Amino acid sequence: MDRKPVVNIGEQRFYKLIEENRFYIDKTDFIREWWENGSTVTLITRPRRFGKT
Repeated sequence: MDRKPVVNIGEQRFYKLIEENRFYIDKTDFIREWWENGSTVTLITRPRRFGKT
């Protein structure tokens, strides 16, 4: 029985994605659109406690 793929969160190693039947969401096009849009203000939020020591 095939398992449904799971969205990857936090895994950096590509071979682990394959082994664990996960998939990666490429946001390259989102970044291009944001860059080309040229907005004067852009809000990019971060996960809670991200970058804290």
